[in-house]
Order: sequence, then C-alpha cells, then structure tokens
Amino acid sequence: MHIENLKVFCDLVQSKSFSKAAKLNDITQSAVSQQVRSMEKHFNTLIIDRTQKQFNLTQEGKCLFKGFKDIMKRYDSLHHDILEMKKVLSGNIQISTIYSIGLHSLPEHLRTFMKEFPSVNIRVEYRHANLIYEDVLQGAADMGMVAYPEKQPGLEITPYAQEKLVLAASPEHPLAKKSAINLKELKGQNAIAFSDEIPTRLYLNEILEKADIDMPVVMEFDNIETIKRAVEINMGIAILPDVTIEREVKQGILKAITIKDKDLVRPMAIIRKKDRVMQPGLKQFFRYLVDGSLEPIIEDEE
Repeated sequence: MHIENLKVFCDLVQSKSFSKAAKLNDITQSAVSQQVRSMEKHFNTLIIDRTQKQFNLTQEGKCLFKGFKDIMKRYDSLHHDILEMKKVLSGNIQISTIYSIGLHSLPEHLRTFMKEFPSVNIRVEYRHANLIYEDVLQGAADMGMVAYPEKQPGLEITPYAQEKLVLAASPEHPLAKKSAINLKELKGQNAIAFSDEIPTRLYLNEILEKADIDMPVVMEFDNIETIKRAVEINMGIAILPDVTIEREVKQGILKAITIKDKDLVRPMAIIRKKDRVMQPGLKQFFRYLVDGSLEPIIEDEE
C-alpha cells in the first residue's frame, strides 16, 4: 500500500465525497472507489458503511482513518524536514481567495515572490468566502485569504492587512463633485451592494443600521468587478476597498470619495488548518505576506 493511497482515503473521509477526493488527488472518482475496495480487501473488513445514505465509516474504518491520519502527518513532517535540510525552496502552493483579494491585493505579492523564488508554483482559485473555509478545512487549499475572518474550529487566523473603504461613484453622480462626505449624506442614495451573505455587506449593513441610514439596494452582486461595472454606468453608488478601484479612478471612470466622519476598514486575514505542516515554500510565502520579508528562512527557524 502506497502513501498516496492513504492520502486519498484521508481526503475522502474529510470531504465525505468521492468526487472531491478525486479532484484533490487528480484522479477519477472510479479510482477512489477502487482504492477503497482494495483497502477493504487488504484488511479483510468493510471500511465504509454502505447501508447508510450519507457517508459513514464503520468502526474499523474510523480506526484506519485515525491511524492513516497520524501516518500522513508524520510523513509530511519528514518530507518537509528533508527539503529544509537540503535548502530546497520549491513545490506547489494552493490558495483559495475571495475575488477582490485575488484580483487586486494578491497579484503584486505573487509577482515579487515568484521573481525571488521561481521554483515555487502558486495556484490561485477564486471562491466565495464560505467555500474558502471549506477548502482549507478539507485540505483542498494550503491557505485561504478572506475579509472579516470568522473563527471556526480547526482554523488558525493570521491578520495581514487592512483596506480602507471609500465611496465609489460615477463621475456623473451628484456626490462625485465632492472629495469627501459625511456618512449621513448617503441616506436615501441608491446602492449597488454585495450579496447579503458576503462579509463586507454584513459589516456595512451593521454600520448603516447603527447610524440610522437607509440606502435602497437597487442591485446586488457576488463579486466586486460586477459591482464596479454597475457603478460606472451610474446605476447607484457602492462602498468598496480603495485598492480595488485605483485603476478606474486613474482612468476617470469612477470617483473615490472619502467618508470623513467614519473610519471604514476591511480587515484581511490568512486562514490555515491547525496542525497542518507547512512545506518550505508555503512557509516562506506565508511569512512574506505577514511581514514582507523575502529573506530565506534558516533551517532552525520555527
């Protein structure tokens, strides 16, 4: 039995999905099923309880999962120790991120880091916030990048930046004549908003409700790029991170207006699964995001 088989099984149990386990390991769903049957034949016992509609392990399966998980953790630790001893900084990093971070905050970091460490391959996937937490917990992503991080069991949260929120408006909008406004001036203005389950929307709803400001939502979208397009054609105004509209402001197709009596910020954080060993490339990139250092991590550094 190969170490890859153990990883497939652990991914299957953690995701409770044959299709997700297959995707995580770049194999077919049929191959996952075959590996499970091979394990059952090897140990001469049933691993998955097939009498239940939902995915459930038998007692023997639970015992194997606990043991395999310990083996995988030790294997990963040994593998990463060897790489560090050889001073090899390479490998693959899988990042799940919300659209606005992935499109605006992250690219410059990626260019700088990959220029310094070209052997590290970083893959970025744009996801809704709730799916990012799922990706990290299930092991589909080495790290997630979110706004307004939410504490969840099994996760480590590391703050790494804050973005200022400003009012974005079309140059044709009446408020665009001003460089700064008070929060109360938003009352009655048509808003282009994030979908109601997105953390930035929830934060802004709370701020406006406390200030007794009603902004009719005329459109809502699940990503920042579509919101900007709606604001550009003057369908309404939106409160957005300033970094996400820099290009449009320079081009003159959007106006950034400061809200002077309220400090609106969006905290961003890196989320990782607790106790998951970081391979050298990931450890280096993580440190770069947190403190900006590109100095190679020395062997005995934690």
